[in-house]
Parts: sequence; C-alpha cells; structure tokens
Amino acid sequence: MVDVNTGLIALGAGLAIAGSAIAAAIAEKDIGTAAIGAMAEKEELFGKGLILTVIPETIVIFGLVIAIMIIGMAH
Repeated sequence: MVDVNTGLIALGAGLAIAGSAIAAAIAEKDIGTAAIGAMAEKEELFGKGLILTVIPETIVIFGLVIAIMIIGMAH
C-alpha cells in the first residue's frame, strides 16, 4: 500500500520541476525577444544573444536538483 507521504513527496518534486520550467520559459521568451531585436540591428551580437538565451535553462537544473533532494526525503 502506498503511503500518503510518498504521494506528497512526489507532488512536491513535480511542483519543483514544473515551477522552475515555467519560470525558465518566461525568462527565455523575454531574453530571446530582446536578443533577436539586438541582432536585427547588429549581426555581430549573435554569440552574446545565444549565450544569454541559454542561461535561463540553469533554473530548470536547479529545480531538478531540488526535486532529487525532495525525493531523497522519502527514504
């Protein structure tokens, strides 16, 4: 039989990943829009725009680490 605490731990881990993924998506949308606008004026800003667009993905990695830590509480 599954314990209620196990379900709540799984829910917490899922919320950690979902919240960080949504935050990263919103940040990436805004940064990507600004980067494309900057590249339209100066094409040499492509490299900087690409790097700045990828940086919000680290937020999802942090959410994954927190989810793993939450799941580790089950044992």
